[in-house]
This record gives sequence, C-alpha cells and structure tokens, in this order.
Amino acid sequence: MKKAERITQEVRALEALDLHGLRDEWRKRYGEPPKMRSRELLARLLAWRVQADAFGGLDATTIRLLKSDNMPPPKPRLAPGDRLRRDWQGRRHDVEVLEKGFRYSGKDYRSLSEIARAITGTRWNGLRFFGLRDAPK
Repeated sequence: MKKAERITQEVRALEALDLHGLRDEWRKRYGEPPKMRSRELLARLLAWRVQADAFGGLDATTIRLLKSDNMPPPKPRLAPGDRLRRDWQGRRHDVEVLEKGFRYSGKDYRSLSEIARAITGTRWNGLRFFGLRDAPK
C-alpha cells in the first residue's frame, strides 16, 4: 500500500471516533491532547497533524507570516452571485452579492453592515456578523 493511501485511511478512520476516542488517538501519537471540547475541531487538528507528519507541514514563508505581528487579516473575496447565510434568533437570513453591493429580502444595500443593522436593529460590523472576519482580540 502506498504512503498516501495509508495516510488517507488513517485520516478517514478518525471520522468514526468520538471525542474520547480522538483524545486517546492523540495521546497515543503525540502525548497529552489539547483541551478542547469540540469533536470536529479536534478531529480536524489531528487529521492535519497526521498528514503534516507524513508529507510535511507548513513552509517557511507561511510559518514566518503566522508568527509576524504585522500580518493583516485577509479580506474576504466575494464575487457577484455569491450567497451569504446567517441564522439570527431562529430565522435564516440570505444575502446575495451583487456587482455593486448586496441584496437582502428583495432590497439592495451598499454594505453588509447595513444589512446586519436591518436584521438586528443594532450596529454591527457586517463582515463579522456574517462570519467573514474574526472578532477582535
């Protein structure tokens, strides 16, 4: 069996494990597992580590950028026709990206912040509201 096939099987086997099984697998491979409660996040992290060990991790340029304090947050790339979805207080809200602006609930808006305000009644950063930017630290 080729190395890539073996690693693929190992990563796919992680899908069947619950949180405790993932922690046991981490412990077996790497020692004490991270203290996270998300099964999905731990599975993704463990899958990445298994693949990085087999095929190599991040390149030097990426590592340097990640360690840099000057790295700007990436700007989301939205193209006309893209759709954004956000559930808010039990209701689903869909937004369509236009050539210039956005369409929400049959009305055109200049910014996602305007739409977030229409949905919530309060001022929001539109990128943050729609999950396109992380909260400040």
